[in-house]
Amino acid sequence: MATGTIPVTSGFGRNSLILTLGTFASRATGQVRMILLVAAIGITGTVADAFDIANTLPNMLFALLAAGVLQAVLMPQIMRAIASDRSQERLDTLVTLAAAALVVGTVALTLAAPALIRLFTLSAQWSPEARALAVVFGFWCIPQVLFYGLFAVLGELLNARGQFAATGLAPMANNIVSIVGFGAFIMIWGRADGPLNDVGAWTTAQTVVLAGTATLGVAAQTVVVMVALRRGGYHWRPRLALRGIGLRSAGKVVGWTVAAVALEQLGLVLLKNITSSAGQSAAPGEVVAGNATFTNALTIYLLPHSLVVVSIITALFPGMSRAAVERDLDGVRSAMSTGLRTAGIFSVFSAAVLITIPGPVIKALLITLSPEAVAVAAPVLRALALGLVALGATVMVKRMYFAFEDGRSIFVIQVFATATMSLVLLLAARALPPSQWVVAAAVAYALSAWVSVLLRVRGMSRLLHGIDGARVLRLYVRAGLAAGIAAAVGWLTARLLGGQGDLTWVHSLVVSGVVGLVMLGVYVALLMALRVRELDDALRPLRRRLRR
Repeated sequence: MATGTIPVTSGFGRNSLILTLGTFASRATGQVRMILLVAAIGITGTVADAFDIANTLPNMLFALLAAGVLQAVLMPQIMRAIASDRSQERLDTLVTLAAAALVVGTVALTLAAPALIRLFTLSAQWSPEARALAVVFGFWCIPQVLFYGLFAVLGELLNARGQFAATGLAPMANNIVSIVGFGAFIMIWGRADGPLNDVGAWTTAQTVVLAGTATLGVAAQTVVVMVALRRGGYHWRPRLALRGIGLRSAGKVVGWTVAAVALEQLGLVLLKNITSSAGQSAAPGEVVAGNATFTNALTIYLLPHSLVVVSIITALFPGMSRAAVERDLDGVRSAMSTGLRTAGIFSVFSAAVLITIPGPVIKALLITLSPEAVAVAAPVLRALALGLVALGATVMVKRMYFAFEDGRSIFVIQVFATATMSLVLLLAARALPPSQWVVAAAVAYALSAWVSVLLRVRGMSRLLHGIDGARVLRLYVRAGLAAGIAAAVGWLTARLLGGQGDLTWVHSLVVSGVVGLVMLGVYVALLMALRVRELDDALRPLRRRLRR
């Protein structure tokens, strides 16, 4: 597979559209899943905070155990393996080594659940009963690490083979399993109000249904990608070997990458401790944002990123990785410029919407939330949205450091990002009341994203001798101007619609829909007036598909 015969952006529009449509379907069912989970345990209170720690712990452990290593090593080695004479053998060996490491790591981490949960609940605000419930949840949730890892490995292999649909659609299996399980939980035990927030009244059966459903759903999405690979012609045969598969060169980047991921997770441990302490500090009957509030706001914040920006990055990355392997700097530079500009159109507008109407958006997406819960979650979402533009760009540039096997730069940049977030968190914990800690945590999270992207873009520009910076900057300035005007019009529209204060779900849905459409119309009109060509490039695949 010669790099010169396949343009880096070949099939970019079609592949990104396939991923976007698949991801949209997955996110739609995922939204139903989130609504049911929130209905079952809420976003504030001890049970919600305990389950949030246990259920987000696998993601953090996966990042520490495997995600950095797999991302740093796997895609470059998969591209080399596909192009080699021993393609099947090398791919089998890579998958076998990854699976073996994930099994061993998952068993060890599950046994360490009490110590891991303790690390996230250091505050004296956590009672022994609340911490014990979190530990039990942890035993059920931590095995998700294995399935997340296998999904990542097989998903990268699917993308490298040009099979993009399955990775976008597989999370639907997770969501469907969760919808059934969480729905059954609500039918049997009711909603989050009342005894479900009483730790002492929580039962083993409730734990099994709630946490077991979460883990079974992750397993289901892994099965989907396994089936897709077999249907696509790849039949995995376990092979165990350490030589002849290119890991020696990849080993240079692994140490730095693991250190960077570990540093990032330490920052998140501090964030979780502060946000969970805030939630546990609430007086009886008081609604205070805690770690579950932060996680749910973060999920909404990530929606536009995962729907569009990740699809763009995923569609571009296999070709960019091939170009990096061949040291085709012009190809990498061109693809990165395309990705940054196309992603920017969507991320700038999405940030403007979330900043303008966070309350109606939260209520529209989380139907069962009380007005008090919406009121404490809205400032968190608005603060997170400040980092949305930086998020998409930093993910793309970070992946290219992996493609060039430059782990040292990733680590150095992570030092500054984690230090920035940690400093803001610690200052907030000393200077602000607990009721404001989660909003401060969201500001710290957003600020760290900006530190990361600025440093990563600067370093990648040096490596590539420029990344079409002037053109990229012009796009973001014009998009920012258009989004700012659209936000002002959207804010006025929201006021006219009565989009402040306590809203019913229908009213929130109307406000979100009308304001979103008004802002979109103003934004697109201004981009056209400013002659932003990237808008046509971004919409062309969708227009072509709609015509068909």
